[in-house]
This record gives sequence, structure tokens and C-alpha cells, in this order.
Amino acid sequence: MTTLLIGKVFTTQGSKHLIHTQPQYFIRLYDSGTDDGKDGTMKIVRPYLNIRTYTTNSKGAKGGSCKSPETTKAMEEHVKCKDTDTSKQTQRECTQSKVTGPPKEPSEKECKPVMPITPQKADIKPAAEYKSQSPVGQPPVSKLIPSEQESSKPHKMKNVIQQDSPGDTSGKQKKYGRQLIGGLLLLASAFAAYFTVFTKEDAEGKRVKFGGKNVPKSKKPRKIIKFPAESKDIPNTVPYLLIGGGTASFAAFRAIKTADPTAKVLVIDNEGYYPYMRPPLSKEMWFNDDVEATKKLRFKQWNGSERSLFYEPEDFYVDCTELATRPNGGVAIARGWTVKKLNALERKAILEDGYEISYKKCLIATGSTALNLPLFEDSSQDVKEKVTLFRGIFDFEELEDVIESGSKSVAVIGGGFLGSELACSIARQFYKTGLTVHQIFPESGNMGKVLPEYLSLWTANKLKEEGVNVITNAEVEDVKNIKDQLVLSLNNGSKIKADHVIVAVGAYPNTDLARSSDLELDEEHGGFLVNAELMARTDIWSAGDCTCFYDVKLGRRRVEHHDHAVVSGRLAGENMTGAGKPYLHQSMFWSDLSPDVGYEAIGIVDSALSTVGVFAKGTDSDVPKTVTDESNEAKTEAEPQPESPASGVLELPKHGNNYGKGVIFYLRDDIIVGIVMWNLFNRMSVARQILKEEKKYSDLNEVAKLFNIHDE
Repeated sequence: MTTLLIGKVFTTQGSKHLIHTQPQYFIRLYDSGTDDGKDGTMKIVRPYLNIRTYTTNSKGAKGGSCKSPETTKAMEEHVKCKDTDTSKQTQRECTQSKVTGPPKEPSEKECKPVMPITPQKADIKPAAEYKSQSPVGQPPVSKLIPSEQESSKPHKMKNVIQQDSPGDTSGKQKKYGRQLIGGLLLLASAFAAYFTVFTKEDAEGKRVKFGGKNVPKSKKPRKIIKFPAESKDIPNTVPYLLIGGGTASFAAFRAIKTADPTAKVLVIDNEGYYPYMRPPLSKEMWFNDDVEATKKLRFKQWNGSERSLFYEPEDFYVDCTELATRPNGGVAIARGWTVKKLNALERKAILEDGYEISYKKCLIATGSTALNLPLFEDSSQDVKEKVTLFRGIFDFEELEDVIESGSKSVAVIGGGFLGSELACSIARQFYKTGLTVHQIFPESGNMGKVLPEYLSLWTANKLKEEGVNVITNAEVEDVKNIKDQLVLSLNNGSKIKADHVIVAVGAYPNTDLARSSDLELDEEHGGFLVNAELMARTDIWSAGDCTCFYDVKLGRRRVEHHDHAVVSGRLAGENMTGAGKPYLHQSMFWSDLSPDVGYEAIGIVDSALSTVGVFAKGTDSDVPKTVTDESNEAKTEAEPQPESPASGVLELPKHGNNYGKGVIFYLRDDIIVGIVMWNLFNRMSVARQILKEEKKYSDLNEVAKLFNIHDE
């Protein structure tokens, strides 16, 4: 690496950067390829080029020309040196004295510009490498690098720009040539000095500005490290093989180990992490005030307790090389590896490098991938660099890094669960920095496909109060990168500028295995087609986001929620050990828009259905941050406890209401098929019982009383 420095003094230490320039310009090209610099400082070693140019004061100019250097005052500093020889290296003790007049050729006792320390052979880079780095107009650096034979001799460097002799008839031409070269060098030097002084390198080696005006960084490249590094270290025969390392797999191997404590389970995960929770990535993780806790992927729940994003610590898992020999079994995870094909007849899984793993029971829990919009997918690379599809840990860390590096505005595309949670969380966390958060979606209100219109509009107003610029009934028609900002053209004629865009418009199931493994997909819902016991083929099950299952109560479905991954993963694990249970237990889901607004839901929750909502005045205890449930995971198969009907007057929704808390029923053929509990928590057992009964109710006000919404 080469660094071009201009001026008499250049200092780099921490965030202090100083340059002092004088009428005399001193340009040096240094090779800074050394590891000596520490703690933000930089040592200058091996000077390869020494160029000096001279100027005169304004009084010396005549007829538009400059006087020769002979009349320039105090334009050179001579350095007298005393040589001492220690350890075969030349050290110089120097004293300085100012002189007038042109520089004279130093005598043998005077110091010439030399190499302070003779470079070792290993330190000398090939001439071709330096040549490619040499600025235009400078001599080839290959002539400035001492050869092996010369490395032990004092290195002499001739003045690159020499003075005209009085009798030289071509002096003017040489002078003009030197002035042209000098001007070009000064222009290049000034640019390099500005670039070096007013910018700095971040940890990724990208330039950002000083003084709080940082240039938002581009996305960092996604690197997945394989562990173990070689497939031969992965067991080639296992009783239980789980493909995918998400929540469904975690719930499955926990169920397997419960039924068979000595079971040996191998998980193949291509994401590169141990199993972790995704929901906090769009909610609680953004509210961390402890930077170190965030780096360690720890977060505080709404009730104030802290926990890790990972389900289990690293030492819970067994090394892949030890799984086969452990008498008590265990769970091993091969991270960064991908199963490309399943041979259902021979019960074999084939990895991307052709390595084969034989299994007895197999679970497919490959999850889903964030969906992109064709507009961004087909855009230029400079646009794609400023677009994030939010899904996992890597996306959270990348987005947080981009925002904190100097973004002044972000745009969230999508008004569903994820888009609304991210918009609210980011706006609430970064409002002090002046960050503007836009949210753009085609519905008339937030979560318009789930909530009834009146509650969707109320939610949109709530996000506006949190500082989000909610733009409803709008879609992005065009995007361009103009002056390092994305300009989004909307179908309503307006334009939005954003430093970064987050696309949160849904997900699609990861079903690549189906094509190579002769597995059936559901044409309507997508996902691996399985029966009520979650079985796709003999000894092959599927669970989680990637699965389209038959619900014996509500029909064929595919669900993309955390709790469903827990419920279906657990059921698949139990059936892999011989339980043979159908899917009966209804999963729930929840969303938190802030520590003050949240809801839980179960069943089919679709705003296209008929809905009936009953509300009561909210209290300080009716908010997510007061929930004591540690992880919001599924309530397993807990039987509902009877509730005493609450007394008091229930309130139907009215325009302008402050919907503090309440319950919304979703009806199909007058039967309740879905329930949303708005700022009501720990009532899920009641909701499950109501869905289980599949009854028609003449008065839903009486049903609402079962939720004790007036209970304080």
C-alpha cells in the first residue's frame, strides 16, 4: 500500500489529523507496508522518492515568469549528520541549520537523502507491484528500489528535478516541462491530502467522513464459514437427521431427546449459526442500550430480564467428530453445509460436495427466504448495495451497522408484521440522531391484511406518533441511485429519498430439495406437502415455514410464525420417535409495535373475514413490557382453565376510539376461526378453547367477557 503525503508535517494519531503547508512544497511517496504502526499511529518507512519543487515570493515575479531558485530565500534545510555503525545498520544523528541560496551538493561528511534502514530482501516488493502504484509523471519506482547488490551500500538518490545551468539553451523548455509536471503533482497531492485528512477507514476498510458526517457504508459481503471445515468430519451414519437449523429443528430435537434420551441427532444448517430466535431481531434487539450486549446477541425482554438470542449455549452441542462414539448421544450441528439431495429409497442425504449421510429418520425444516420486489431484484448493483432483505442475524448486524455509520434516512417497504415492527423499532431507537424513517405500503393502514380497517388505521396513527413517516396506498414504481442516495418514485407521484431501503414484503418457502428429491409441493400455498402427521414420504417429515400441512380443524395451511415452528417442530420430533399424532394444537403468533402496543393471535386471522371487536379502556399494565412470560413460546398442550365472566360494560369499536385493549373475533360461516387479543396477554388458553368448540354464538359480547378485559 502506498500513501501520498503533502506538507511539512503529517500526523495521524487517533482522530487528530494535522497538515501544515508552506510556500515550499515537499512531496514524498512512502511505502507504508509495515506492521509497526499501533494504536492509531503510522510509522513512515522506506522512502522511495524524494521530489522537491521551489516557489518564489510575489516580489520575485517579472513579466509573468518566476525567478530561478537562486534568488529564493530560506528554501532548503540542510541536514548535517554524524554516522555511527551499530549492528550492521547505519544510524544518523543530525543537526539542522538554515541556509540561503540554492542547495549545494553535500560533501562526504554531510547527509544525503538515504535509506534510514537497509530493507531486508523479504521487505522489498516486486518492482511491478510498485510500478502499478506510482503516480503519473513520476520516475519508475523500480529504479528507486535498491538491488540486492546495492542493499549493503549507502543508497544515493539524485535530484529528480534539477536546476538549469546558465548556459543551457533549452532551459525554458525544461523549465516549462518541470512546471507542468510539478503542477500535476501538486494537484494529485492536494487531492490525496484531502482524501486522507477528511476521511478515515472503518473496520471494513471503507472510507467515511469525519465530524459526524459519515458516508453510510455499503453492505458487507456475506461470508459463511463451514464447521467442520471438511465433510469427512461429519458422521456418515446417524439415527436422526435434521435438515435446517432454525426453531423447528430445535423444537424437534428437544422432543426427540425427551422421548429418547440417548438419541444421536445430526443437524445440517447452511446459515452458519447455532439455533436462535428470530422475533427479537425486529423488536427487542433494537432497544438495547448496552452495545456489548448487542454484540454478544443478548437482549432484554419487555419485563427487563436479559437472555441470549440463542436457545442453548455452545457447549450444549456435541462436536460432529464425537457424536458417533458418545454412549449418551447428543446433538451435533454441521454449520455452513447444505443438503442438495435426498434419496428417500436408500435413506441417504447428499451434501453439496457429494458426501453421503445415511439416516433412519429425517426432518426437513429448511425455513423460508425473504421475498424481494422485482424492481429491486432487477436494479443495478449500486442500488442493490443499499437494499436489505431482513431475515436473520446477519441482516440485523448489517442493517444496524449501515444505520449507525451515518444514514440520515431509511425506507421500509411493507406494512405487515415485520415491516411495521422494524419501522417502529428503528424510529424509536434512532430518533435522537435525527434519522428519518419512511414506511411505504399499498394498504390503507398497518397490517391491513390482518387487522380490521378501523384498527389498522389506528395502528398507522400510532406509528406516526412514534416518528414513522407512514405512506399508505402507495407502491414503489422506480428507483435510482442519485448522489449516493436512493430516490424512490411512488405511484402517487411523490418521490422519497433514502440512504438505505429495507424490503419486508413476506417470505417464500425453501423447497429446492423437492426438485432433486422427488418430494411433492402444494401448488396453492407452496411448501412441502405433508399429511396431518407432517409426513412427506416414508421416514421423512417436514415442519416450520417450509411446510404445507393438513389441519384437521381448519384445512390445509402454511404458516410462517415462530410459534408454529415450535408447535410443528415438536410434533414432528414426537412422530419421528413413534408418537403418530395428528396436527391438533393451534399455534399462536404475536407482534409488538413498541413496549406500549402488542397483540397475540391464534387461528385464521384475515381481514377479509367478518370481524367483531370488543374493547375496554386500557391500563398501564396492559402493555407488552409488563408481560412476565419469558419467551412468548408456545404454551405446548396446556389445557385451558375456566374463566369467570367479567362484569362491566363492553364497548364496540367507534371512530376515534383509543383502543387500549380488547378482543377481535374472525368469523367464517358464523363460527369463530380466529381471535386477536389486543394488549391482552396470558389469555391464550381461553382462545384455544373457543376455537376448539367450533360453536356459533348468538352474542359475542358474552364470549368477550370470558377474556376478562375489564380485569385490572
